[in-house]
Amino acid sequence: MRLRLPVFAFSLLLASPALAQCGGDFAGFVAALKVDIRAEGLTAAQTDRFLAGVVQDPKVLRADRAQGIFRKDFIEFSRALVSQNRMQLGAARLRDHRATFDRAEAEYGVARGVLAAFWGLETDFGAFQGDVNTRDALVTLAHDCRRPELFRPQVLAAARLFARGDFDTATTGAWAGEIGQVQMLPGDIETDGVDGDGDGHVLLKTSAADALLSGASMLRSLGWRRGEPWLQEIIVPEGLDWSRTGLTVQLATAEWAALGVQAREGALARGLQGSVLLPMGRKGPAFMAYPNFSVLFEWNQSFAYVNTAAYFATRLEGAPVYLPGSPEPMLGLDDMKALQRKLAARGHDVGAIDGILGAQTRAAVQKEQARLRLPADAWPTADLLARL
Repeated sequence: MRLRLPVFAFSLLLASPALAQCGGDFAGFVAALKVDIRAEGLTAAQTDRFLAGVVQDPKVLRADRAQGIFRKDFIEFSRALVSQNRMQLGAARLRDHRATFDRAEAEYGVARGVLAAFWGLETDFGAFQGDVNTRDALVTLAHDCRRPELFRPQVLAAARLFARGDFDTATTGAWAGEIGQVQMLPGDIETDGVDGDGDGHVLLKTSAADALLSGASMLRSLGWRRGEPWLQEIIVPEGLDWSRTGLTVQLATAEWAALGVQAREGALARGLQGSVLLPMGRKGPAFMAYPNFSVLFEWNQSFAYVNTAAYFATRLEGAPVYLPGSPEPMLGLDDMKALQRKLAARGHDVGAIDGILGAQTRAAVQKEQARLRLPADAWPTADLLARL
């Protein structure tokens, strides 16, 4: 699920101020939206057909405000998503679609494990693509004033796809408007969609070739680096300076090796920068995150999801199950919210007080741990909460 405003959307918004402003009467919003869509080059008849029967979907708004799955810790999250059944299905799909994965690697430089991992996690390899009407979801979210700058450009992109025959107003997908087997937003399909099966259309719902090659094209456009790793399990020494861990600190792998960091299997990638990633603190699993890892956040901004997808990709390419270690338990929802409030009171920007351990909360935790002379591994504990 990629919820990021594309670069083209910024220029679009600057070039043509929206008549359809968020909030207010929904019917009035749709009427103004028709004018905006006509400005994209659609005829009046096309615009009317695209918006015919559009409704505000309250289920979408509820889903947007209740993403509880991302409150799970990495071990719980990854064990639930990277099941033995999903591993077996992934291996089978890699065999069945070998030619497409070969093409993705040759033309776009994207590793087959990464594409297969997103295919598996997003839709169980195409089996469950979502049952929410895509057009209604996008218009609902564009009307809602929480993130209209993200979703109005996606409505316009869907309209343009509709005009060229690559979007059906009955299309269903995820609640946030993603479509197809790898769940891409209309704007990304418009920019990076690939007709993988040669039928003249880009149809991510029904064509695995279209979906996989479009996903590869998008990752390349987001900065994926050909032939480089993304994640590798490591062994970290007990005396490591924990304040140097996390995605904000990058060192050459030779420097990490000099500090005692070792690959669990093989060797650290030579000549690359990397970050030591401790999703559950110094007592839990440990990984080296390479530059390609950060590209995955453009697909989904949840730390737990991206870490799990990246790990799943390594498993599909032969890596073993990670060593779980013995991390301290994750704070419950109420305690996590209490922690975020205390961090905010100390001047840290943790974003929403939502109980989710996101990047901003992790960074604030690490700073407070350092201030209190605790191991600064960015993993919140009951002890830290009590000290604050």
